[in-house]
Order: sequence, then structure tokens, then C-alpha cells
Amino acid sequence: MVKIIEKNTKTIIFTLLLACFIFSGCGLTGDGSDSNETARVNIDYSNSQRWLSLPPAADKKVDVFYLYPTSYQKAGTNEANICEIDNPLVMSKAQSAFSTQATAFETFANIYAPYYRQVDARYSLSLPLAEQDKILSGIPVSDARTAFDHYIKNYNKNRPFILAGHSQGANVLLYLLSDYMKENPQVYARMIAAYVIGYSITPSYLAENPHLKFAAGPDDTGVIISYNTEGPVTGMASPVVLPGAIVINPISWTLAETLAPAAENAGSMALNPDFSIAARDVKNYADAQVSKSRGVLICSTIDADRQFPGNALIKMGIYHNLDFALYYNNIRDNAANRAAKFLNKK
Repeated sequence: MVKIIEKNTKTIIFTLLLACFIFSGCGLTGDGSDSNETARVNIDYSNSQRWLSLPPAADKKVDVFYLYPTSYQKAGTNEANICEIDNPLVMSKAQSAFSTQATAFETFANIYAPYYRQVDARYSLSLPLAEQDKILSGIPVSDARTAFDHYIKNYNKNRPFILAGHSQGANVLLYLLSDYMKENPQVYARMIAAYVIGYSITPSYLAENPHLKFAAGPDDTGVIISYNTEGPVTGMASPVVLPGAIVINPISWTLAETLAPAAENAGSMALNPDFSIAARDVKNYADAQVSKSRGVLICSTIDADRQFPGNALIKMGIYHNLDFALYYNNIRDNAANRAAKFLNKK
């Protein structure tokens, strides 16, 4: 079992979306500085307190390097747009995200998860896409790259590994894939797969990074897996879905638009209204169908009113915060399958 490093943080009552804090909160898009003290600090990832998860013993044959979704939200317009590494709210929410996402891999992998400084995504998403990329590729990507490099040099011991992230964590992974893997092909050769969930992989991104490839089925390795979940009808365009986004079906593990019925789902994780875990292994709950025209995965069987009725900021029908939960057992089984295929090839 992976050990999650606990901090003495105050109790948080979760009234925000676990993986969709970008859309909730007090409506701040203020002018907090991006160049506060945090920008001049290099994070020391040899310090175990900088890790959300470090295995007490790396006793499994493969690793997972996980980046949690957006957990930082400014409490006022004068706060920085990028959080400090030890922000207690971020740390608490990151631990909760870990429990509903990264644990999918714990049956077969050693899970490494660093804390990293995040952008207040409500602020980031108010910017043009180029400006979003600029701010994200600064401190958040720098921290993730530093943490990953430390992991590779000190913890990995040449084991095959999986990259996994959601929302802002998935967005940051794009930079590790495009830059670090290109610069370190011997490391990339050990990558089983990258589960880039809750952000978009586009044909233009792959064209710019010809060393990368998107998954084509359930068994291929060295590939990227990505999707964003929505209902049949939404009240707005999702800010994490980019034009031309490529989608894989997490039940059938194909790119086809054929419906995968809920009866074929290996099991969902049901969440309470506060996004704590209500039940595991829920059967016959979520179906899945790729929509190439929308660039999303459509789930038509869940109760939208109960799961996410929408609010003033994000309308009903965008299931961003349920991307992992709806297909939790499918992700678990598929990642284990890809790991086994990789190990057998070696």
C-alpha cells in the first residue's frame, strides 16, 4: 500500500470540485502577482515533505509518477496567482484527489507524487491560450520537471513507469512528454504509458512532437491516453477541450465512436456530494462513447442532476471532476495490462 505523507493541515470542508476547482470559488480573477517570493525558490525534492506520496518500499516492478489536478484557489485578489509549495489548502485537496485517482494504480505500481506549485486556474483560464501556456510552463512545469528528474535519478532504479495526471496535472504532463522525454530518450524508452486525463491531446501537439504517439488500443505501450467526459448535452464549452482533441474510450479502449454500454464498464467509483468516496466497484453505472466532432467522451447514463447540476460558472453536462471516478476500475485494469505487456516485451 502506498504511504501518503500527511501534513498538519487544518480540516477542510470540501464544497469545491475535486478536480475542477478551476470553475468554482469566489469568482476572483484579480491581479495577484505571478512574481512573488515563490518564483525565486527552487524546490528541494530530496526533502520527503515535498512529496505527497513516497512508497515506504518500492517492492513492485513498475512505478507511477502522478500529478494531481488544480487544488489552488486564491482567497483574495491580492494573493499570488501561483501558490507556495506548502499551501495547506492545496496539500489537503491534493491528498483527497490522490485517494480518488492515483489509488487506481496502487495494486501493481509504486506511486510517486510530488507537491508542486500551481496556478490559480480561474485566473489562468481568463487569459488567452498563449498566456495560459506561458504561465503554466513557468513555475508549475519547472517544479514537475525538477521532481520528475529527482525521481528518475534517485528513486526509479531503471524500472518501467507510467505518467498519470488530471486537469492542471495533465496539462503539466504535456511538457514532460514534449520536452523531458525528447531530451532523455533512454528514460522515455521505459515509459509504459501516459494517462493524460482531463486535458486535450491534439493532432497539432503530436505533429510538433513526433517522438510521441497516441494509444490505438488496449495493449500498446509508450503511448498517451486521454479523454474529457461530458454528457450528451452541455450548457457551455469546456475550457479543457481543445479543437481536434483526440479521445480514447476507457471501456473499449478504442478510438471508434461505437457505444460501450455501462454493462461493459469494469466498475465506477461513486462519490458523495462533497466528492469523498461513497462506494467502489459500482457496476452498470457509466457508459462511454467517443464523439470525434466534439472531441470528448460522452457518458449518457449517469444522473446529471445528482452528480453535477451545474452552477453559475460551469453548466450541467461537463463531467470534468468525474473523469477518473466514472472509469476507475477500467483505468486500473488497463494500466496493469499495459504494464504486463511492457514487462513481457522486455
